Amino acid sequence: MSSPTPPPAPARKGSAAALGWVLSIGLNIVAPILIYNQLKAHGATDFQAVLAGGLGPLVDIAVYLAWHRRADEFALISLIFIALSGVAALIGPHDAKLLLAKDSVVTGLFGVLCLVTLAARRPLMFYFGRKFATDGTPEQVAWWNGLWQYEGFRRVQRNLTIGWGVGFLIEAVVRVVCVYSLTDGQAVTVNNILPYAVTGLLVFWTMSYARRSQARGQAAAAAAAAQRA
Repeated sequence: MSSPTPPPAPARKGSAAALGWVLSIGLNIVAPILIYNQLKAHGATDFQAVLAGGLGPLVDIAVYLAWHRRADEFALISLIFIALSGVAALIGPHDAKLLLAKDSVVTGLFGVLCLVTLAARRPLMFYFGRKFATDGTPEQVAWWNGLWQYEGFRRVQRNLTIGWGVGFLIEAVVRVVCVYSLTDGQAVTVNNILPYAVTGLLVFWTMSYARRSQARGQAAAAAAAAQRA
């Protein structure tokens, strides 16, 4: 019979995790904006500059695969959505605003995917949590996978998936409104910053919610132990 409280996480390699975050921010936020501005300054069209900005996230995925020498669910999902963005860019007129709006549709699809995975064996946020709550080592991954046996952990992962799904659907609508209300340059900046601003808010909510859930679980375990005593 499993214990009522999850075991603590194995020791984590903090420097490796910090480097991963720096690379992710640089390649996913800073790089697309710099690429757009540089290409525009050298005569590229808005469509070309926007499309080239996708190289940053693609490099981020390649670095992760080379670093960990394996493809996890997060990397595979990222590759799928980059491919969808590329396909969307090639459909219809090569208009920068339309391209940015199509990116918003892809974001909306991510929100839908989150909600759809609630019917799967494990919801999408379980896999995203495993990427960001562990350093990718076999010990940390095994620890995270083992947490699924606890009902409280399963409930938290499902609730987080609902929150992220709804959050990204709302963000997609806001991005479309911004694309057609701002200039192309402003829209590109918003298009690259807004998803991560929303993600930051969702991460903050995730951490707060997880801490509260953990505290409630520990309190319940302590109360049960006191009753048994």
